[in-house]
Amino acid sequence: MPNQSTQSSTPQAGRAIITIIGSDRVGIIAGISTVLAEANVNILDISQSVIREFFTMIMMVDLEGSTVSFHELSEQLTRKSGQLAVRVEIQREEIFKAMHRI
Repeated sequence: MPNQSTQSSTPQAGRAIITIIGSDRVGIIAGISTVLAEANVNILDISQSVIREFFTMIMMVDLEGSTVSFHELSEQLTRKSGQLAVRVEIQREEIFKAMHRI
């Protein structure tokens, strides 16, 4: 449960893209989904695949109901990525779109 100092004082707005890459193992989806659920972040879409032993997943999430700041959510995902031995990145949708514009 987040403490008072890490709770967002204003509601989060918008969506974010989360990418997860690593060796396939049991519990990756559950671990990341648990972090999001505990922060009240809604998963809008998931695409995941396993190619041989490599796991990749892209999620689009809705931040509007989040009970933590974007920064704290990013830190929580980073901590979980260490436990799961995967690489996790989160970007706001507008930043992701700007970076991938041709």
